[in-house]
Parts: sequence; C-alpha cells; structure tokens
Amino acid sequence: MTRIATMSLKTATVHATWIIGRVIGTKMQKTAKYYNKRKTYFAHDPLEQCSVGDIVLLKALPERRTKHVKHELAEIVYKLGSVVDPLTGKRVAGSVFLDPITDPTEPTQALAENLAELAIKDSGTQTH
Repeated sequence: MTRIATMSLKTATVHATWIIGRVIGTKMQKTAKYYNKRKTYFAHDPLEQCSVGDIVLLKALPERRTKHVKHELAEIVYKLGSVVDPLTGKRVAGSVFLDPITDPTEPTQALAENLAELAIKDSGTQTH
C-alpha cells in the first residue's frame, strides 16, 4: 500500500500541472493529504517524507496511480518547524529568529579589545 499526501490549495485549476500547498494528513502509507476550501489533492509520497504542516510542491502525474492519486510529491518547500530565512540562512519562526544572528562571543571580544586600546584604569581615567 502506498502512502498518499493530501493537500489543499486556494487557487488552482482542476488539472494543474504544479501545485503548492500545506500538508494536512499522512495517515495513508506513502501518501500526504493536502486540503483547501476549494480542492483536496492526494499525492504519491514514495519515501514518506511529508508531515502535517509541511509546505510542498506537487507535480501532476501523466497517468493516475489510483482513483484519487493524480499527483506526486516534487519537493518539500518548507519543512514544518525548520523554515530558514533566505537572507541570513538562520532558522526562523514567523518573524523571530531561532538561531542567534551573530556569534555570541563576538561582541564581548570586540568590547574587550576596545577597552584594552583605551587603557582604562579602575578609576575611570585614561592614561596616555
């Protein structure tokens, strides 16, 4: 038995060649479920790599695999929980960065170097 990916899409034609949307179910083997208010698609997922919530790209099959399966998984665009900001390459959740944007040791090293250059004494005065 193959696992089917079920997905939905807000705007798509019935005979779409490519479809992008969110996975809503993976109970059937090698299948992921994608649902939209307008249309539900079942897509062949042979490696069973989809999980609910993933954003996926589906490709229309030249022939139906089963009565309902007319598409196959082409690519997982965004895996749920592992969205990466394209500019920084850091993981994000919405607009919040999950990974630090800079190296946490970098500011303290720079500050220590600046203080050493100033040769600040404990009294707060500079020596020349």
